[in-house]
Amino acid sequence: ALAHGNEYLNHLHTNKTGKNLTFTFQFAVGSNYFFEIAKLRAMRKLYAALAGEYGFRENCHLFVTPSKRNKTIYDYNVNMLRTTTECMSAVLGSADTVCNLPYDALYHKSNDFGERISRNQLLILKKESYLDLVSNPSDGSYYIEFLTNQMAEKALLLFKEIESSGGFLKQLKEGTIQKKIKESALKEQQAFDEGKKILLGTNKHPNKNDRMKNELELYPFMKTKIRKTLLEPILEKRLAEKMEQERLEKE
Repeated sequence: ALAHGNEYLNHLHTNKTGKNLTFTFQFAVGSNYFFEIAKLRAMRKLYAALAGEYGFRENCHLFVTPSKRNKTIYDYNVNMLRTTTECMSAVLGSADTVCNLPYDALYHKSNDFGERISRNQLLILKKESYLDLVSNPSDGSYYIEFLTNQMAEKALLLFKEIESSGGFLKQLKEGTIQKKIKESALKEQQAFDEGKKILLGTNKHPNKNDRMKNELELYPFMKTKIRKTLLEPILEKRLAEKMEQERLEKE
């Protein structure tokens, strides 16, 4: 994200325009609670330093939503618990905008009940947990500060590596960034398949009586259509897809 932003900063700086613009970055957050808080705080810290070098406004707008990566169609109510903690991570990580994901978004068309639950999760954090009344509530936490600094240092090294190799666009065209993402995704997928990474209700304590075949209004798995593209696309795939397909076939 930082390298991506740098491409815009460099372009706008060269053209001497837009120095009062506020950049918006969209992030997805997962269930690793403290790490997700640190991730957002590290991004804000690094962007401020980078934008300052260009003479741009040092504040950016973080638009954050729960990731689909760890969401499931079986035992789908657990998705509510996942998105609640993920929205909390977003708020504590200093997100400017939080857009929640309905618990049934994978397999149901948009509906009033799912949207209402999604909205109420955020309202509980605001109206009952009062997370909106504290500015930067995670400041001063040793563990979060430690994680933020560690993540910022590692992200900065990766940013420098990308820039020294020609920048974000060049690395995208060469497929280097896609390769790194694939390697990371494969490692996480293997951990899930081996039971080292747990998704409750899917690869740990599943409800064997759960039936979903007749509930599917949307196709919940990755779809691909081979076509020629300028850049190799980064495909969105959930961890539980293979396991869910096997369960559906057995119903």
